[in-house]
Amino acid sequence: MPTEPLSAGQKALQLNLDRAWYGTIAEIGAGQEVGRWFFAVGGAAGTVAKTISAYDMTVSDGIYGKSHRYVSRERLEQMLDREYASLLESLAPTRGDATSFFVFADTAATRRYSRREDGVGWLGIRFQHQPGSEASQIVLHARLLDPETTGQQEALGLLGVNLIYAAWSGRGDPDPDALVTGLGDQLSRDRVEVDFVDVSGPLFQRSDVRRLNLDLVLEKLGRAVMFASDGQPVEPSRGLYKRPVFVLRESFTPVRREDLDMLAAATEQLQEAPDREVAVSLAEISTADRRAPDDVCADLLGRLDTLAAASLPTLVTDIGELFRVAAYLRRYATPRVVFVAGTQTFAALFREKPFENLQGGVFEALGRLFTRGVTLALYPDRDPRTGELLRASTVAVPPEYRHLLRHLLDNGLIHELRALPARG
Repeated sequence: MPTEPLSAGQKALQLNLDRAWYGTIAEIGAGQEVGRWFFAVGGAAGTVAKTISAYDMTVSDGIYGKSHRYVSRERLEQMLDREYASLLESLAPTRGDATSFFVFADTAATRRYSRREDGVGWLGIRFQHQPGSEASQIVLHARLLDPETTGQQEALGLLGVNLIYAAWSGRGDPDPDALVTGLGDQLSRDRVEVDFVDVSGPLFQRSDVRRLNLDLVLEKLGRAVMFASDGQPVEPSRGLYKRPVFVLRESFTPVRREDLDMLAAATEQLQEAPDREVAVSLAEISTADRRAPDDVCADLLGRLDTLAAASLPTLVTDIGELFRVAAYLRRYATPRVVFVAGTQTFAALFREKPFENLQGGVFEALGRLFTRGVTLALYPDRDPRTGELLRASTVAVPPEYRHLLRHLLDNGLIHELRALPARG
């Protein structure tokens, strides 16, 4: 029978009762949200050597050194470096033979009067899996989605306790990849989305960091994870922030030459002058496909390998509707989002009617898709019977939608791409 996940209080108490697990909790920007759990349940002296908060930027710089951004992986690594070195220097000579040391750190920005957008945070833990061992490390990035500051702070505290507990409970686990499973305990994806995780050190020598990031989506901790052109995970805002994006949604089984042609045509024909150095061509794979294989993760890893071989960055989501993908990308203040599709794929939307679950049907779906800065680029497919190119303006759609298609074309919401010359 499945058991209920432990509460944050139960986890903190278990940790406090383990006299061989001892360390520092350092937090910047959102209060002592993680540390307070260990004091609230009692027995914190058994686990907490020190807690520290540094809210003033000058004070923070004095402790950890300068950083370009205070909510960043760079600042988190500075915190972990400084506090872990200090902890070992102070305590390793006297209790290092019997104690596994750890440092947890987070740096976060929550909603406030001068900042009304979603909260963001970097969290990490550096720890010994046994006394005297080389340190292992877990780092993750999260978005805090509660509408009120207090809710975002509470969610950060829960996520931090879950992370510390995952490191502690997984020290002797033969399957360290299972660490993702408990990160979302007592949290919903409406409150927190984890969109990046990285691990290092001896405990994770067998771990595939790509699989861990895919697990964030498959275990419903995040809606999307991103992989750079070399196939390695990247925090989405690093790859997308304020950059025009050209997106091709496909299964990529396999990656076809036509897929690459469509993206190349869109970027060549639709890029504006300021875009040329920063625009991103992006493959998007949705796990919402009901025909997904039994071993979804292995299947996705194979597709990521193929896309990396084509040097194509990839976004893996569990988002079904294209307009929700657009909303996700707009989080990063992307000035333009261009979805690329073949003309037959576009025409099939009208025939197969995948929007019937929406009250307004295809009209509502298109209205929600074509928000400011979002357009659709259609690449001419060949008619399988005649071999002729099927352009957006001539593709067959049901009669009731012909005027709608004409409206979208005339108003520049749909662009007709020119076919690239045939390759030899």
